[in-house]
Amino acid sequence: MTKVVTLGEIMLRLSTSPGELLTSADTLQMHYGGGEANVAIALSGYGHDTYFVSKVPDNALGRGVQRHLLANGVSTAYLLQGGERLGTYYLEAGIGKRSPRVTYDRKHSSFANLSASELIFEEILDGASLFHVSGITLALSQDLRELTLEALKTAKRKGIKTSFDFNYRATLWSQEEAATAILPILPYVDICSCGELDAVFLLGIKEADHTLSKEERLVYYYRKINEIFPNLEVMVSTFRNNISASSNELQGNLYANGTLYQSKVHDIQPIVDRVGGGDAFAAGILNGLLEKMDYEKTVTFAAAASALKHTVHGDCSQFTKEEVQRFIESGSGRISR
Repeated sequence: MTKVVTLGEIMLRLSTSPGELLTSADTLQMHYGGGEANVAIALSGYGHDTYFVSKVPDNALGRGVQRHLLANGVSTAYLLQGGERLGTYYLEAGIGKRSPRVTYDRKHSSFANLSASELIFEEILDGASLFHVSGITLALSQDLRELTLEALKTAKRKGIKTSFDFNYRATLWSQEEAATAILPILPYVDICSCGELDAVFLLGIKEADHTLSKEERLVYYYRKINEIFPNLEVMVSTFRNNISASSNELQGNLYANGTLYQSKVHDIQPIVDRVGGGDAFAAGILNGLLEKMDYEKTVTFAAAASALKHTVHGDCSQFTKEEVQRFIESGSGRISR
């Protein structure tokens, strides 16, 4: 099996039921989730040997995280224990025209206080084919920015492919802070998940002509990014049309070698849980690249995997390759016999 390593924070998620506000809810649903953990879980379901690098407290919640990862086939060999708390976030479920809303409670978490001296990436990455991380990790502390940069440098030195998802969250840091942290790491990235807003507001690229189609604008931005960072082999993103909180249209994009490849548009309704849809797409892209699918099949698989994730509760996608492929071949709504 292909060894994949991801680095990031996993948190406790507490969610309201649709139709309830967080301010008045008296019961909350509990899940564990985090971008890089979600990617590791999805890739494990596709048959890859995945390792999640993080730190959780030595208490019932930390043990719950470990059980969650192991139950989904992810190795916890590099899951450190220590610190005082597991980061938490609250999800107020959207409905109709009211969008979902996230409230973070993650400061001073065990992972946010992780120091570079606690991890030896020379050993962790030994034998790996891919290392994945996101901008959320960079946002949490200066130590984690330095740790991530060193991990990416180590991966490149060992000939390991690297993947970075911008995953910008305005509630965690400013655009200026994000740009300062992200720019130094991009020379060490092979596969990048980013879109138009990232190009303009984080990378400072001049806005495209608004008379162009959205596809033409995306190609413009990806070409400009490639001029600055020619090391980026693949760039990916999604087009999402938010019709309502329970109805979206989703299309996957993959840019490589000067060409844009796109999936079909998925009409997703009703949405059971949108959280983690981007991670499912990222994992689908990485699976396709690891398995050396052609680019069109890769983005088709990734978009289908993301669409399927919207149909289940929780942060992570637990579908197999075969289930995603059946969905692609049969379309939605048909009984699989």
